[in-house]
Amino acid sequence: MNEASRTVLIGNDAAVLGLLAMILGFVFWGASRERGFWKKFYAVVPAILPCYLLPAIANSAGLVDGAGSGLYPMARDYLLPASLVLFCVSMDLKGIVRLGPKALVMFLTGTVGVMLGALVAFEAMRFIHPATVAGETWRGMTTIAGSWIGGGANQAAMKEVFAVDATVFGQFAAVDVIVAYLWMAVLLFMASRSAAIDRWNRADTSAIDDLRRRISDYQAQHARVASTTDLMLIFALAIGITGLAHLLTDPLVAWVRAAPAAWRLQDYSLDARFFWIVVFATTFGVLLSLTRARQLEGAGASSVGSVFLYILIATIGMQMDLKALADKPLLLLLGLIWIGVHGGLMLLVARLIRAPLFFMAVGSQANIGGAASAPVVANAFHPALAPVGVLLAVMGYALGTYCAYLTGLALRALAA
Repeated sequence: MNEASRTVLIGNDAAVLGLLAMILGFVFWGASRERGFWKKFYAVVPAILPCYLLPAIANSAGLVDGAGSGLYPMARDYLLPASLVLFCVSMDLKGIVRLGPKALVMFLTGTVGVMLGALVAFEAMRFIHPATVAGETWRGMTTIAGSWIGGGANQAAMKEVFAVDATVFGQFAAVDVIVAYLWMAVLLFMASRSAAIDRWNRADTSAIDDLRRRISDYQAQHARVASTTDLMLIFALAIGITGLAHLLTDPLVAWVRAAPAAWRLQDYSLDARFFWIVVFATTFGVLLSLTRARQLEGAGASSVGSVFLYILIATIGMQMDLKALADKPLLLLLGLIWIGVHGGLMLLVARLIRAPLFFMAVGSQANIGGAASAPVVANAFHPALAPVGVLLAVMGYALGTYCAYLTGLALRALAA
């Protein structure tokens, strides 16, 4: 445990980890209630929000010291790449192709919308209020790019790759949560009127019926109760590939740092150790999805990955200063402009190709919300379609690191 940098009530990392586990357990217990107060509460508030905010409150109130704890580095170095492995190994590449070109076009449009929106929002705020995007703001924007293309794992990866200050990260984490869930509310509102919107758009919805049937068949064929062997194989795969990623990263980073200066490899953050750990974990996970290892999804591989990810989310939240956004309130406007560009592009392309609203909404949320909330939007259309949100969101995890990294390079060039 790192020595606490300020006086806190709980300074022992083992006790802090226990507190975070209790918080996560409490949140998910409440989110699973079938009736009563918690049913109504989580019908409005996404479960991921208190997973961030409750540890943040504990940090802000002086109960724990997130900056002085060693839990985040542990979760970042081991649980984050392990979760990426499990999310990617669950990917059904053939299934994604069978979704049809419109589904993939809308998903990729969402990715482009996030990348383009970052640049437009940065330039717009430089015109509206230059102080908001001065200094290290571009670094913080890379974390939202990671989150909105992939998810929490990619967000944390960008935090490390671009050396985002904890305070700046806290500010953009607040923007991320507020703006992303405002957008999800818009999508859910549209989903409740999908029939009218599809008629207006003259969209062919026959593919949705086919999706519903295929997904139901897949679930019936592969779902099973996980055995101890299944869980040990999932653990071995996730941690083993993570260890391999660490092993391969060390000599590669040493080579990059020793490369001739004329190659300018370090100008592109290619000497960032964590970047390569995440790239290797993602790449191996995608390759394993083409093998029989993908069958571990039937035993809950992505669910175990989600457990790892939520522990990481809690440790990230523990570093937040809830007062941080008050220092730069116009960052919220930057986020709204950003999501506006993304949403506008999605609606335009959906209209041009006459894509069903389902493809537009889930393609968007698979980018913006990731696996944590894309199924929520898919479920609003039909419960059997919820896994489609996960399927596309997993693709987002695979793209998130690469596309967010390119966005970060573009933002750095604009800031210069």
